[in-house]
Amino acid sequence: MIGNEENKMKKVPILYEDDTLLVCVKPQGMPSQSDKTRDEDVANYFKSLLYDRDELEEEPYLAVIHRLDRPVGGLMILAKNQQAAADLSDQVQDGKMIKYYQAILTGELKEEAGTLEDYLIRDGKTNTSRVVAKDTKGAKRAVLEYEVLDVFETEEGVLSYVLIRLVTGRHHQIRVQMANQGAGIWGDTKYNPKFQKTKRSYRQIGLYATRLEFRHPVTGEWLVFKNEPEGEAFDMIEMEDF
Repeated sequence: MIGNEENKMKKVPILYEDDTLLVCVKPQGMPSQSDKTRDEDVANYFKSLLYDRDELEEEPYLAVIHRLDRPVGGLMILAKNQQAAADLSDQVQDGKMIKYYQAILTGELKEEAGTLEDYLIRDGKTNTSRVVAKDTKGAKRAVLEYEVLDVFETEEGVLSYVLIRLVTGRHHQIRVQMANQGAGIWGDTKYNPKFQKTKRSYRQIGLYATRLEFRHPVTGEWLVFKNEPEGEAFDMIEMEDF
């Protein structure tokens, strides 16, 4: 995909860039990395952009540090060299990278704030995850913290506006854990029973990576990035600044 003019037609905003890393805003509906659809993805978009913009002679190194599900928009980091990729990946694994999401849920959670801890197992054949017993072979611990910011009535029923801090980064974690609480993500046709039977196709859902904090792998500076969600789900609410 290097040098493909078509890639430049769909802009992916850059919030920060230096010789080490790049922080961008992934559009909802765009894959983080190439998948079987072969649709334009964030990683190849930037490889093409950097190749042309910087007049490089070979494909640039870019590593996606944390993936966002295709229908989820928001903040993403890409590392420009292996050393930075290793450092940032360690921050993710050690829980030192702080990630917040805004979410619209169909229903209410039992408590206004709390921690959800479950064990998830991934099914590679269906590209889904599910909550299982702790002692299930292959199960991985999944933890998130949440705060309910607002609950409101709509024609679709009760919706909750929630801020989530993702402690672990499991496959489809937020979507699975919230559905398991009976308050699935708005527009999520994969896990939310209220949307699974709809004939409508949702390229975006009520989940957005809104705040990202981490240590710069070279300078050691603590960096904080924020971005507010857009789209049908979030148009229904009065958003707060995080």
